Amino acid sequence: MSYIKVENVTKQYGSGDAAVKALRGMTFDIQESEFVGVMGESGSGKSTLLSVMGALNTPTSGKYTVDGIEVYGLNSEQRADFRREFLGFVFQSFYLIPYLTVLENVMLPLTTLKMKGQKKRNMASHSLERVGLEGKSNRLPSEISGGEQERVAIARAIANEPPILLADEPTGNLDSKTSKGIMDLFQKLNVDGTTIVMVTHNRDCAHYAGRILEVSDGLLAQ
Repeated sequence: MSYIKVENVTKQYGSGDAAVKALRGMTFDIQESEFVGVMGESGSGKSTLLSVMGALNTPTSGKYTVDGIEVYGLNSEQRADFRREFLGFVFQSFYLIPYLTVLENVMLPLTTLKMKGQKKRNMASHSLERVGLEGKSNRLPSEISGGEQERVAIARAIANEPPILLADEPTGNLDSKTSKGIMDLFQKLNVDGTTIVMVTHNRDCAHYAGRILEVSDGLLAQ
């Protein structure tokens, strides 16, 4: 059984003559621990697809299932629980809070969990170790490089050890050398068992994925 199933998913914004069909019937499966790249021209629907897969954007029609859970059959509270349990998000913009330390930024997804503060700090510290930033815990985002900021964003995304990582252009603002370091990290996370779905326009980054989904005009290219 497939771990992730996207079945005839459509997404339309607006109605009538002004309607925009961002997704026009997407169907594909992803197996557990796969690394899948999503590529396509600007406006092709790839970011809309990722937001649907992130349980953030209800499709107009179709079904989205993860580990047997029909995600859009859940109510909003259940869907929030699903995101917290299953998903980590990494974006092109790092979205770090400038007045919080690196460790405090990584702890943010753990704030709603019912556990002692020390355990949360330990989880965040372990996450920073996984991305090679164990010595930068007390620095502010402005005191580290762009590549290190992206690593903090990844550490934050994996702090709760989610089984799925969704990444939207994670190296878009980075130079080629730093991008390679980030992609090596993604590859390591994947080897460790994380299922990764990554939107990218960069062919060099896409080569790290085990499979590429080409999106064109809201459909998978044949």
